[in-house]
Amino acid sequence: MAQLPPITISTLDLVRLEALLEKQPESDAVTRLENELDRAHVVPPTEVPDNIVTMNSTITFAMATGKETFTKTLCYPRDMDNGNDKISVLAPIGAALLGLSVGQSIEWPAPNGKAMQVSITAVDYQPERAGDYQA
Repeated sequence: MAQLPPITISTLDLVRLEALLEKQPESDAVTRLENELDRAHVVPPTEVPDNIVTMNSTITFAMATGKETFTKTLCYPRDMDNGNDKISVLAPIGAALLGLSVGQSIEWPAPNGKAMQVSITAVDYQPERAGDYQA
């Protein structure tokens, strides 16, 4: 596996995600997210750079396997609905996206056991940039 890029998360996201993880059964997805939180650079929400993927951010990203880009909102499992526009932080791709900045890529284990590479092309909306610390 390639070296992981540096990631940044807010203190608010960290507290909320740790509370979420305490209630989850042990799984690969939970372990990977815990590992990401452990290695993250943690800053107050007001100091999160505006090009970082935070919880409830809407982001555009590309998979290395194809030319297609996707625009999704990274959310908590409780906020998932039947639409195709959200991705749970507990999904393999969701945990991979958290904390990355525009231009960064990460290689991440896919559900099929193969590695996938994800590249962030835009942070279309970020709660911290919008001054929304309640989400």
